[in-house]
Amino acid sequence: MDKKSLKEEALKYHSINRPGKIEVVPTTPTTNQRDLSLAYSPGVAEPCLAIEKNPSDVYKYTAKGNLVAVISNGTAVLGLGDIGPAAGKPVMEGKGLLFKIYADIDCFDLELDTTDVDEFVRTVKILEPTFGGINLEDISAPACFEIEERLKKELNIPVMHDDQHGTAIISGAALLNALEIVNKDISKVKIIVNGAGASAISCTRIYVSLGAKKENIYMYDSKGLIHPDRDNLNGKKPEFKNGTVPADTSLAEILNEADVFIGLSRGNILNKDMIKVMAKDPVIFAMANPTPEISYEDAKEAREDCIMATGRSDYPNQVNNVLGFPFIFRGALDVRASEINEEMKLGAVYALAELAKKPVPDIVNLAYGNTNLNFGRDYIIPKPVDPRLITTVAPAVALAAMNSGVATNPITDWEAYEADLEKRLGNDNALSKVIENKAKQDLKRVIFTDAENLSVLKAAQVVMEERIAKPILLGNIERVEQILKDYNIVLPNVKIIDPKNPVGKDELKTFEVYAHLFYEKRRRKGVTQIEAKSIMRSRSYYGAMMVETGAADAMIGGLTKKYPNTVRPAIQIIGPKPGVKKVASVHILMTRFGPLFLGDTTINHHLNAEDIANITELVAEEVQRYNIQPKIALVTYSNFGSVQNGESAQMMRDATKIIHQRHPEWIVDGEMQAHLALDPDSLKEFYPFSKLAGHRANTLIFPNLSSANIAYNLLSQASEMEIMGPVLLGLNKPVHILQLGATVRQIVDMVGIAAIHAQD
Repeated sequence: MDKKSLKEEALKYHSINRPGKIEVVPTTPTTNQRDLSLAYSPGVAEPCLAIEKNPSDVYKYTAKGNLVAVISNGTAVLGLGDIGPAAGKPVMEGKGLLFKIYADIDCFDLELDTTDVDEFVRTVKILEPTFGGINLEDISAPACFEIEERLKKELNIPVMHDDQHGTAIISGAALLNALEIVNKDISKVKIIVNGAGASAISCTRIYVSLGAKKENIYMYDSKGLIHPDRDNLNGKKPEFKNGTVPADTSLAEILNEADVFIGLSRGNILNKDMIKVMAKDPVIFAMANPTPEISYEDAKEAREDCIMATGRSDYPNQVNNVLGFPFIFRGALDVRASEINEEMKLGAVYALAELAKKPVPDIVNLAYGNTNLNFGRDYIIPKPVDPRLITTVAPAVALAAMNSGVATNPITDWEAYEADLEKRLGNDNALSKVIENKAKQDLKRVIFTDAENLSVLKAAQVVMEERIAKPILLGNIERVEQILKDYNIVLPNVKIIDPKNPVGKDELKTFEVYAHLFYEKRRRKGVTQIEAKSIMRSRSYYGAMMVETGAADAMIGGLTKKYPNTVRPAIQIIGPKPGVKKVASVHILMTRFGPLFLGDTTINHHLNAEDIANITELVAEEVQRYNIQPKIALVTYSNFGSVQNGESAQMMRDATKIIHQRHPEWIVDGEMQAHLALDPDSLKEFYPFSKLAGHRANTLIFPNLSSANIAYNLLSQASEMEIMGPVLLGLNKPVHILQLGATVRQIVDMVGIAAIHAQD
């Protein structure tokens, strides 16, 4: 994406709907006067009095125990520098968003308009009763050191300046693993650190805690080597003075036979010649963002034997702070730690290092292009989408807090704690990323039948830029080109076809061929040759014929037409797969527990038990497509025969028997009420014999179109869940329908799904 487009998209992203990225959502019922009287006056007096009597009850009756403040004065924002507290607020909101989506931690962001250390510390200190933890962010050195040190001494809740410690923890884990791979002892390696700010100091301290020797560490700032002869060393820099070489030793000279280079400075500070003199199997962490100290390509070209890490997501071994801070605070909050100490940080380091050595889940491989990730030179730290991070790092931090004596609420049942962590975030909550990256593995040609729509064209631009698919646009050429021009949408070399007005000899010939093929398919259904030509001018019919003849691989449409107007052409031209008696559909709701698949939501009106069983198989196949194990509930108003004479209940009961016979190994059961399917504890308590007992269903099959359609519309609107679909199942070639009013993001997801179906 060019800078102009990125700027426009970013500004729109932060301003559409409700400005910003976060909101406050009630967590208790507020539906009637009784609820309100409990939430506020007079009922709220009771927890107030309980807390007055026992101050620790604030964790029992309020959100304090899961609430972190992200606090900044905007003096060192990302790569933007001192831009002030208001300008830094979007970053702080983003940090709060990451806390929530990765560790289910609630956040308030606080931007303080002061550079006075005393004023900053006092302001944060008097906020202690509100928060369970403090995440200091984007505060310039050396003030950040004093602020954190004072707050850690004066507060009894966890405090961490993530800019200092986040990169230190992640890079520390990466360094341990890199040195293990090249069989080098951390106590003996020569380490060069370029940069002497807050992050560099903290990183180097961690490396020393991990066993590195200060006499083997050479730190550089913008003026040169941190050396005893210098009289201009401020802040914490003197901590890493090294006088074993002359003060004027250059960076190029010190790199001779160096084992490790740590870059926390600025882009392109290194060149190929400088790293050619490093020791065998050098470890190069070029972590300046967005431009590393040396590019990945240059480093690998100059030193093929190097282990390289950067701060970027488009290269192996990304040092990303999101691997650390959400889970460090999660563990600290869960044991009510009074601080985040060195032992807890090291606990996170070792946990991350060990996780990288374990087999990588399929969902992570899929999210990164099905590359079969495994521990080695290109995989020394886990990926941010790894669902095991919360259950690996948080317990390690919690245990370290307990062992070091700073935990005030120790964990006694670790198995229950891990289960609670898994409940907080579904292990399949990265579905969009999985879809996108799987689509990228083998680019498919996807037809957009609604190309005269602005959202569709914006989605086509995203699809091209992100290399998810190759768009083909159907619509009036002049109208499409005018929209592209008016909204500065760039689609280089994209093909635009107008079925209503085919131009040129080739397009006219193709149109005639398609019309004849349609006539051959439908002549015994009453279609004449003249009608075939008229029908083929419809974009939905023309697009379906392109897919059928192999001129394209998949099609999405229906955004501006009634649903049947897109389904009907697909069924008439492409038809079902061999053995499929009923084409069906599924909607995917993105819940906090992971994706929830609902079928059949849009196609079939009248069903019998055999139909339900067949549709269940189609939906299960779709769930498995994303490397998710289907956990299926056939839902209705009855539970396992509690209503004997209901037609719907009997049908779902019979369908369950059919599925159990066909697939005895599946986690599937019915008939049951929907709330039980989503409440594993209740299902296990009341119906322990069920194959779903102890599982939360991720797939719901409904007895008829009406109930399924109502369910997905109600759930998506009432809870404001993200939704994908409808995904058509059972067609011989992929055609999918866009929901009325679909957003650009939803269109892109549907294109990715269509591309994946085409790959299969």
